Amino acid sequence: MAEARIQRRLAAIMAVDVAGYSRLMGFDEAATLAALKAHRRELLDTEIAEHQGRIVKLTGDGMLVEFASAVDAVACAAEIQRGMGVRNADIPEERRIEFRIGINLGDVIVEDSDLYGDGVNVAARLEALASPGGVCISGKIHDEVRGKIDIAFTDRGEQQLKNIAIPVRVFSSSGDSVIPGDRRHPASNELSIAVLPFANMSDDKEQQFFSDGITEDIITELSRFRQIQVLARNSSFQYRGTNLDMVRVGRELGVHYLVEGSVRRIGMRVRITAQLIDARSGHHLWAEKFDRDQSDIFAVQDEVVRTIVATLVGRLQAAGAEVAKRKPPASLAAYECVLRADALPLYDPDAGVEARMLYEKAIELDPRYARAYALLAINLNIQWERELDAPDSILEQAVALARKSVALDENDSVCQSSLGLVYLNSRAHDLAEHHYRKALELNPNRSALLASMGFLCSYLGKPEEGIVYLKEARQLDPFFEPSWYWPTLAIAQFIAHEYDEAIAAILHSQETSSWTHALLAACHAYKNDRAEARRHAEEALRLAPHFSIKRTMTREPFKRDADRQHLVEGLSMAGLPQ
Repeated sequence: MAEARIQRRLAAIMAVDVAGYSRLMGFDEAATLAALKAHRRELLDTEIAEHQGRIVKLTGDGMLVEFASAVDAVACAAEIQRGMGVRNADIPEERRIEFRIGINLGDVIVEDSDLYGDGVNVAARLEALASPGGVCISGKIHDEVRGKIDIAFTDRGEQQLKNIAIPVRVFSSSGDSVIPGDRRHPASNELSIAVLPFANMSDDKEQQFFSDGITEDIITELSRFRQIQVLARNSSFQYRGTNLDMVRVGRELGVHYLVEGSVRRIGMRVRITAQLIDARSGHHLWAEKFDRDQSDIFAVQDEVVRTIVATLVGRLQAAGAEVAKRKPPASLAAYECVLRADALPLYDPDAGVEARMLYEKAIELDPRYARAYALLAINLNIQWERELDAPDSILEQAVALARKSVALDENDSVCQSSLGLVYLNSRAHDLAEHHYRKALELNPNRSALLASMGFLCSYLGKPEEGIVYLKEARQLDPFFEPSWYWPTLAIAQFIAHEYDEAIAAILHSQETSSWTHALLAACHAYKNDRAEARRHAEEALRLAPHFSIKRTMTREPFKRDADRQHLVEGLSMAGLPQ
């Protein structure tokens, strides 16, 4: 009698397992089992059915699932991890159930309802390589889903898996990168954007690589801004061409904003245009043209990309703040609280109180929201700077909040720079410089950070370097002009003994505080213009009747005594009281 023929088929196999299952069971066996069953019933079973998967078998803490489509398998895994992120949001970290998922495409042996063979074994080995909350896929799966699904995978190269004879190419994705953007419903709590491929307007069609390079660089640099959700290249590059319906494209990609542009190379010149579009209305929010000599084409590319990105971020944040301001406070999520607070005048005392309440509300809504802690630290720092009688406990509280923000997210440049700022005012100059430079390393395209670096350098006794940073901030984003910018440039120029430039900077500003008048008085005193020095000193005293040099200097974090004395002498010569 002939032996029964072995039944085989090609399938996408997904292996799922709970990370740290033994630890969770040891912590609370009954609660862990109950939670795991609920996750399976309410999330995994639903997503598997929706993506046309078949559960092959259940294990104590995992499962094996078969799919006919690689795309369905990866999409299902992404939705499971997204759903678990939501379900775990309010669970203490040590009690969270987090899945590791491995997916392979391979030939499998079918016996009854079970599956066997290397196709299954590789999926199990990939699952073991995945991080908690992450997904590992084989090269075969990656080839099938590339360009078809919006998930960023990292190529980990060929790996020799246990008991697998031939090395397997492994791709991994972890954390937020495994969660795809919902193409039907844009994220309500993020500034989401897609950069469409810039059109090549040159006669030479071979120059398409240069246009694509500009686009990819903009995507990469925008991704440095943690508050912006940037769609991956493989999704946005599907929309190549002109006369696109931007509202339709935005709806299909699930983003709030779109960037489009063009590149034209003519002789030794390169002309690049860029436009920011509100995908919900199709309206243009910003447009700019860059015309450069291409003698050093890579330097030109870097300059244009940084300028586009810095300007875009400023326009995105302004647009997002307008949307948030129109929403009633009761409906605000944590991120929208931060948007509303950011839109308020930075140095207005009443606005400062409102912003503080919004940051505190954001932290209440999301206790792990690192940036909310950082911005609350900056808010308290400004209160301490402005109110000369404010106790040092306010600055100490700001330091604690900034440290907390970095502990929660050390890769957010806003968190690092907030800690740098409060350390500077605490006179911990070396620590301040360390955190500011870490912030700049994380995101060299933030105009506000470049200006803050100028502020830092000035008080470290390097005003010339500070002036370079401050001017670079506005070169990157010509729209960058917060209320504190010109007075900050002025103090840098004053420290550098550039009194005419400092006066011009202050006069360029809209700020008319007692401090700006005191600085103008000192500048005019050094220029031997006694009448103007006296006039500004009187105005400083009118705005702040209790103004004194001694009280003011308690808030000036100079590292060099010579710089401190330079300001004291200027204020004294202007006739301001000691």
